[in-house]
Amino acid sequence: MSRIPLTIITFIFAIATLTSGTDKKPNLIFLFADDQNFDSLGCYGNQDVQTPNIDQLAADGLAFDRHYNTSAICMASRANVFLGQYEYKTGCNFGTGNLSISQFEKSYPALLRKAGYQTAFAGKFGVVINGKKDDHGSFFDAWGGGPGQTNYATAKNKSMAKYAKQFPHSTLSYGAFGRDFVKQSATGGKPFCLSISFKAPHRPVTPDPKFDNIYAGKTFSKPANYGREAGAHFSEQSKIGRQYSRFESWGYADDFDAVMAKYHQLIYAVDVAVGMVRDAVEKAGVADNTVIIYTSDNGYFCGAHGYGSKVLPYEESSRAPLIIYSPHHASAGKKLRSPALTGNIDFAPTLLDLAGLPIPKEMDGESLVPLLDKPSGRIRSHLSIMNFWGPQQTHSFGIVTEKYKYLHWYYAGEGMQPTEELYDLQNDQLEMLNQISDPKSPGHLESIRQIYDQEITGLEKTSRSPYYAKYSILFDRTTTWEKKRPLLPKKLTPAGK
Repeated sequence: MSRIPLTIITFIFAIATLTSGTDKKPNLIFLFADDQNFDSLGCYGNQDVQTPNIDQLAADGLAFDRHYNTSAICMASRANVFLGQYEYKTGCNFGTGNLSISQFEKSYPALLRKAGYQTAFAGKFGVVINGKKDDHGSFFDAWGGGPGQTNYATAKNKSMAKYAKQFPHSTLSYGAFGRDFVKQSATGGKPFCLSISFKAPHRPVTPDPKFDNIYAGKTFSKPANYGREAGAHFSEQSKIGRQYSRFESWGYADDFDAVMAKYHQLIYAVDVAVGMVRDAVEKAGVADNTVIIYTSDNGYFCGAHGYGSKVLPYEESSRAPLIIYSPHHASAGKKLRSPALTGNIDFAPTLLDLAGLPIPKEMDGESLVPLLDKPSGRIRSHLSIMNFWGPQQTHSFGIVTEKYKYLHWYYAGEGMQPTEELYDLQNDQLEMLNQISDPKSPGHLESIRQIYDQEITGLEKTSRSPYYAKYSILFDRTTTWEKKRPLLPKKLTPAGK
């Protein structure tokens, strides 16, 4: 009887161990809503809504209470997510610039694919890659994405047309795409990364009629900081442009319940789609090795402070829900929450870290993986939040720390004055009291101003283009308005528009 040498047996055992469950690279699923308020989910305390699948994801995983989008507008935020960088480094936003091919080759999906992951994208791609026009599908193994805002009618989204008959509304079509990709990839021998960017609940207000009964006749609780009076102390600069006027023009002032019913109906369909994806993961037998991340590209005012839409650096606009379920980490199944300060620049480093890949040094974000084992921990002391989009008057730069938020509005034309705002977020998360003139605030105010000044200096050194580099002067607290004004366009949006 022949014998197999011990060295061969040892080798075979080692290979078997490496290919067994715990040593496989995890599958990664990144689910991205559009314009979702952090208070729009049951797991975040909203008792008026039905979001059972996302709530279950939070119960199974880790919910984050202080997650911010560093640029609270879709195109810039998506570039933040892909590249793990602040906007002034990506250079990407409406009217300011697109991504280059070389930039996207350093994005999380491109790096994961290069490392052997099977990758897929569906939904609103949200950025443009120069030289590729709308052919962004060449960067993925499976493509269900689309350019621009995409459409709620599935049939009008070219890459998703095959799902139109069964799922005429795009939200559930993305759930079907995710279901099919998971099923196909689970037996492919390679780890997979699925990214879905839902259009919902972004306008136009076109919810799936399949769910018309969910909130029919429903009365919704208004935010505790609802209405114009709750925003009277905000900067005059923040009242220029569409965010202020949309409180009235979008119906928050006089038709709140009807507006919120449609908004939450859109989110309900996203919840159903999340359930479709999770069911597919379970049925494919890969739930014990699949990480799921759920978040939104920005928040939404929903009438808070008498504002609508997003963009501005206040809580309802810049904060968003974030849930991570990772079966291999200590937080799994314990209904835990993390108070750590996190940002959309953290997703690329996190996904790469989960896959065991190095994090490129040019990324600004931090990996959230340590928090999955220690939710009470922290990964940073401060985070920058900014707006470079829309009327120049509304452009701002801010710093969020573990306790405070500091905002600086540089614009000083049309009778306005440069404005600072300081909020104690531990005791005033509704941002109802600007503490900038509080005699008790000098110590922490000077400290956060120093952080702000350092970040502005870094902006000049690392900006991708002159468009962003000039803001090192515009946002400088000591430079006079006379020196700043020549850097701006000759024509600006008039105050009140």
